[in-house]
Amino acid sequence: MAKKEKGKQKKVPPPQNIPEIEPKTKYLFIIILAAFLLAFFLHKMSAKSKEIPYSEFRAMVSKGEVTECTVGQRVIEGKAVVKGEEKEFVTLRVEEDKELVDLLEKHKVKYTGTEDQSWFYQLFLTLIIPLILIILIWNFIFKRMAGAGDQVMSFGRNKAKLYASVGEKITFKDVAGIEDAQMEMMEMVEFLKNPQKFQRLGGKIPKGVLLVGPPGTGKTLLAKATAGEAGVPFFSMNGSEFVEMFVGVGAARVRDLFDQALKKAPCIIFIDEIDAIGRHRGAGSIVGGNDEREQTLNQLLSEMDGFSSKKGVIIMAATNRPDVLDSALLRPGRFDRQIVLHAPDLAGREAILNVHIRSLTLSPEVDLHSVAARTPGFVGADLSFICNEAALLAARNDKDAIEMSDFDKAIDRVIAGPEKTNRLISQKEKEIVAFHEAGHTIVAHFLPRTDPVTRVSIIPRGIHALGVTMQTPIEDRYLMTKSELEEKLCTLLGGRSAEELIFNEISTGAQNDLRNATELARSMIAEYGMNKKIGLISFPNAAPMFLRRGFYDGQGAYSEQTSYEIEEEVKAVLSELYDKATTILKEHEEMLDILANALLQKETIEKKELIELLGPKKVLEKRNREQGTVNSGQ
Repeated sequence: MAKKEKGKQKKVPPPQNIPEIEPKTKYLFIIILAAFLLAFFLHKMSAKSKEIPYSEFRAMVSKGEVTECTVGQRVIEGKAVVKGEEKEFVTLRVEEDKELVDLLEKHKVKYTGTEDQSWFYQLFLTLIIPLILIILIWNFIFKRMAGAGDQVMSFGRNKAKLYASVGEKITFKDVAGIEDAQMEMMEMVEFLKNPQKFQRLGGKIPKGVLLVGPPGTGKTLLAKATAGEAGVPFFSMNGSEFVEMFVGVGAARVRDLFDQALKKAPCIIFIDEIDAIGRHRGAGSIVGGNDEREQTLNQLLSEMDGFSSKKGVIIMAATNRPDVLDSALLRPGRFDRQIVLHAPDLAGREAILNVHIRSLTLSPEVDLHSVAARTPGFVGADLSFICNEAALLAARNDKDAIEMSDFDKAIDRVIAGPEKTNRLISQKEKEIVAFHEAGHTIVAHFLPRTDPVTRVSIIPRGIHALGVTMQTPIEDRYLMTKSELEEKLCTLLGGRSAEELIFNEISTGAQNDLRNATELARSMIAEYGMNKKIGLISFPNAAPMFLRRGFYDGQGAYSEQTSYEIEEEVKAVLSELYDKATTILKEHEEMLDILANALLQKETIEKKELIELLGPKKVLEKRNREQGTVNSGQ
């Protein structure tokens, strides 16, 4: 039995791009060939019907009936007028007749000489060449049909990229900043390398692992590293690649993917952006839910139920929208484990930077800890971009190594956008921007619970920002108190307050600040329960229709009276904190003038110069936020 199975495995299937000719096609080809042969023989017969004896030819010449002829070594062809009717003739020449030319000239017959063609040449010219052309055309048509047929059949084949265990591998050495998730995945490596260790007590290897996290946190990288550590094939496919315009293609591709994976077991199937096919069935559909995407999802659910984990196939998937996935996909027995990848903390960011600088040439002055401290809330993709951008900036300036200033510029570019040094701004507008950013800085500096300002600039950046005030947290934190949020609102409103205080006029420059302040104030009142009048009720913003599970999910379900009260409380909070920001600016109006004039001269002021101008910042305690603060109202 073993030999038979071995023999079956070595059996090579016939190539799929060479289609087998059907009987009807064969008959058609034979009919066309027969038609050409018949035409050839008819042509020969017609030539024979024109043949006359040589003596008759000489008699016709003597009577003056021959008008023209072509004289060959063996054959004479020509035209003659007999009894008023023109006809063609062919005759075999008698070689001993040496008086033929004199006879033709005597009766004024137009004649030419030619070289006789052999019967093989005539056969080649009239039959073989057309037959070769027919075969070539026929072959071309069949190849086009084969290509089209192969394309049609390929719709049902999966488009997964196979990363084999040979060649350059991605391992856990290439992954940093997500140690908790990495520990979970190391157990999956053990499952693949030594499944008997876990099965000896009757346990089952998990079928599926769902990687959840914000974009850029390293979900795909972690899955590839798991396959690299385990030394098994890695099938990678995007969720959107399953669905095509043809009905049933997605389900066919799911079946084909699992069939291939079982042949390569043990292996890993990785489906990136699984929310493309795994959304709640019926979500966003008014007519019904039986569409192509749902058929693909149903087939995926069926395949995950149909194969045994003993075969060593583990399914991994990644998404940043777990809230929209169908509950049937998340139940135990399908995606048994859900691993969450968060944005890295300070130590994690520093570890990620150490991974990305392996191929870079750094100056000894570069402090990666300082770079990590300036990038709170950044994920692996952001940090990779910063390292690459710093390298490009250094190369642009013909430096031999990447300096700390290059990293600072790269961070600023990611946070606030590229500098617009060529944008022309009038002196009046420049003064408004300078006092606006100085207002943000003064309020943030003299409030004890805000993050310290590390840089303030009036150089235009990005699409709309005419200036920027950057604050860097001291440490990583994941909660914010009501007092901290109120001081953050004061900082956001400090720019508008400074404009009104100095110029007795307001501008459109605070549009972004007001938008952010309104959203934050509304969240405090309607979501965080930080308002006595509204109470301890949370009213989250209503989700868009395409993210809802049904027609109505209860979000935004409050009365018009409550909505009115929320708006009134938002106005009251913002008005109160705006007055507080104005009070702080009036108390330090002299410093506001000094800072604004310094900005007009230098355009950018760093943390060290700010301390020299304003003095050290007084803080109540160390604080940080998961994300840094950028006030770019201008």
